[in-house]
Amino acid sequence: MKIQGIQKLTLLDYPGKMAATIFTAGCNFRCPFCHNASLVTKIDDRNDIPETEIFAFLKKRSKVLEGVCITGGEPLLQPDLEEFIREIKSMGYLVKLDTNGSDLRKLQKLVNESLIDYVAMDIKNAPNKYKETIGLNEDFLPQIIKTVDYLKGDAIPYEFRTTLVRELHKRDDIEAIGKWLKGAKKYYLQKFNDSGDLIGFGLRGYTDDIMKQSLEIVRKYIPEANLRGVQ
Repeated sequence: MKIQGIQKLTLLDYPGKMAATIFTAGCNFRCPFCHNASLVTKIDDRNDIPETEIFAFLKKRSKVLEGVCITGGEPLLQPDLEEFIREIKSMGYLVKLDTNGSDLRKLQKLVNESLIDYVAMDIKNAPNKYKETIGLNEDFLPQIIKTVDYLKGDAIPYEFRTTLVRELHKRDDIEAIGKWLKGAKKYYLQKFNDSGDLIGFGLRGYTDDIMKQSLEIVRKYIPEANLRGVQ
């Protein structure tokens, strides 16, 4: 496992749980608005955290924390992810996985082995703008669609989420996403903020008012949709 970050306590990343968040390095997308460029395009091996250090921390906090969030980067690229999660589960933790949805086979295996308890999948944009939004010419959309359909089948508790960027997401795109995800149990529109560690540049978030207007658009198709990062 290539681990390059840990947030030792979060009340936000795992809905309803006190959790720690582990950040893995490496991703197969190049989204310009990614706020973790140091985990995608600027990876420094000197920042690696040994698994033993992670496990020692989790054992120490097992009576306080309820869950562990594994994010990135794209965690499903890690060849040792299954074994890593098995060790975490053996300590009694719930596990939430963040993914871009590009590897349904690996995701299904983790679900079938009861190794993960919650999935958060990033929906980057409307289907016709996926290549542009992930910063690649390669067409990942067929895999993405299959993963969306799989999660909507309720194999595991899940949420979809989209970070709205003014330069990438327009009203028609938001409408198209709502139509695509119709029937989803949970969907969040997240406000983009420049972390200072972006892959791209010159990107801006929408105002709170525009975020609220965007929510009304998607609620026509997903009544339970909500906002994150908006006052």
